[in-house]
Amino acid sequence: MAGRWRNWMALLATLGLGSCFSPGRTEAVMPTATVAAPRPARALVVVLPGRADDLAGLRASGIVEALQGARPDADVLLAGATLPYYLEGRLIERLHAIIAPARERYREIWLIGASMGGMGVLLYEHDHPRELDGLVLFAPYMGGGKLIQEVRAAGGPAQWEPGPRPATLADGNPMREEWRVVRDWAQRPQDTRRVWLVCGDDDGFVEAARMIAPLLPAGHYLERDGGHKWTVWSAAAGEVFARSAP
Repeated sequence: MAGRWRNWMALLATLGLGSCFSPGRTEAVMPTATVAAPRPARALVVVLPGRADDLAGLRASGIVEALQGARPDADVLLAGATLPYYLEGRLIERLHAIIAPARERYREIWLIGASMGGMGVLLYEHDHPRELDGLVLFAPYMGGGKLIQEVRAAGGPAQWEPGPRPATLADGNPMREEWRVVRDWAQRPQDTRRVWLVCGDDDGFVEAARMIAPLLPAGHYLERDGGHKWTVWSAAAGEVFARSAP
């Protein structure tokens, strides 16, 4: 357990949170809010928040309007997957409890995450590879400068070696496991047909995004003017879903 604690404390540090930070609490059932599709629903889009977001912030971000403007057949589920759910170590289990039953109702299931939520998307893919029909990463948090430098020095994620795969996600370093997922895309490029990446050109996470971009199909990386903001991501989400509509 001590090793796991150190890994997640490292996450706190690299997210810019001090040692006196109070991580808050989780609920027995993760809070969610669903916005029904204007038309008969064929798709479910689950949206994970960034570190500073909550359900109210997600609802005000414009993401629902952007998604349903492009895909009026999509129900949008906003998930209250705040930082305490990551630190609890059961985030993926809790998301799977939402996503797995939805397969009976929807033809497509997408998972979207912004910043810390982008990490959540990649960690879900780590434990449930190729289960989802679409992944959308908004400026995903990919670790601190030392890890980014390590991946860059190796020649990029395709050449980088992450080391032995941990027995469980909780036993490993979450940021290294994110990069493992990206590295595996280089070996299975067919998996990237359902992956989209969005980042602002003035975003502090743009270096990592630009290292991931060459592994994606043409047009699946959208770099737009702006920084680490929902105004950048929500506008681009409409483009992503308009292009990917069946």
